[in-house]
This record gives sequence, C-alpha cells and structure tokens, in this order.
Amino acid sequence: MLAGVSTDYYIRLEQGRERHPSDQVLDALAQVLQLDAWATDHLHELARPKVIKRTTEGRTDRVSPTLERLMLGWRNTPAVVVNRRLDVLGGNSLGEALYEGLDYRDNLLRLTFLNPDARVFYRDWEKDAASKTAQLHAAAAADHDDPLLIELIEELSRESSDFRRMWARHDVRAKTTDSVRFHHYLAGDLTLSYEAFTVNSCPGQDLFIFQAEPGSPSEEALTRLKSRVAIAG
Repeated sequence: MLAGVSTDYYIRLEQGRERHPSDQVLDALAQVLQLDAWATDHLHELARPKVIKRTTEGRTDRVSPTLERLMLGWRNTPAVVVNRRLDVLGGNSLGEALYEGLDYRDNLLRLTFLNPDARVFYRDWEKDAASKTAQLHAAAAADHDDPLLIELIEELSRESSDFRRMWARHDVRAKTTDSVRFHHYLAGDLTLSYEAFTVNSCPGQDLFIFQAEPGSPSEEALTRLKSRVAIAG
C-alpha cells in the first residue's frame, strides 16, 4: 500500500511472475523497505540482470602485465587484485606478505570461513566476514550465471554454518573503502585502511590498496613486514 502497488502485483513480483517492473515501482519499494543505495541497486539488478558475455576462459582471471608492473613499484603499500569471487589474482610483495602462511589465501572468502586461523588474523572477524558475504551477494547479482561463483557459494554453505547465517541476511555491499584490523604472525597488529578501484580493462577485477596511518604503530608494523620481505628476497 505504501509503495502504491496492489497486493496481487507485489506477490507476483516476489514470486518472479512479474518480469518487467518499472523503475518507479522498484524505487518505491526500496524506499518503503528502507533499503540503502547498495541494496537498491541490487534490487534493480535482480529485476533486470545484465547479460554477461563470456570471454575466453581465464582471461579475466589474469592480472595484466601493466597493472603488475604498477603494483611492483609500490614498495611501501600492500596491494592485491581480486575478482568477483574474491580470488586473489596477484599482488605486490607486501600484499603477498600480508597473507603469508595462511591456508586458503588464494580466495579471501575461503580464507575467512574455512580457515580457523582467520579469527585471529582478522581481529574483527565477524565484521569482516559479514562484509565479504555482502560483497559476494553483490557479485552474485552482477554475474548470477558464473558456475564458479555458484560452486563457491555451495561450498561455503556446505562447510560453514557462519556463512549460511550471514548469507541468509541478504546484505549487499560492494567493495569501496574501509579499514581492517589484522594480526600478522610476524608483524603483529596492524590497522590498515584500503581503497578498492575497479580495473576497467578487466571487468570484474578490483585493485585493493592498503595503507597505514603515518606515524602510527601500524606503520611501524608495516615497516617490520617490509623488512621481512627484503630479507626473504
């Protein structure tokens, strides 16, 4: 009633029998349901999913040489590239060192939910796990036919009750900016802020760049991690 649609129409919409809702109807429902901007965009994606053209297999899961060279030039800043499934496709030496020694570090969702050590590594595990699950919901809306993404969701649902709990919330949020508190087994505690940038040359890829507050204990911990990388190199 508040959205200005009939009960019958709303039921047909929920059941997927109304295939062409207008933008005005979707926006009205989003307002009544008090959805934020990310959830509103997700609602529009569900109503009118984009057709994804599949390129050569594996092409979008490789980091371009140009981006690799760019990241390698950042010697004081951890950086990694991920795809929609949060597979880690590449990174610079500090980015790789940040996740060093952790099982499942090739996929941040598996790392978070399937590796018990993640609850120590991510000092705010519940928050970070919920954030990654919300990112996966956004990815599922953008590319709902990706068989590897479907396989990942099924695996996490099967293996982790925490993932099932968070997935059932249907929270949606894309990767933008935030801070993460880590506990690294060598460098100690770090609080790093990050920015996520879309890689326009490879749709579905995002570049994460981490940094510590200048003069903070986290910057000192990052320096220790950098020294470790230099010794290993």
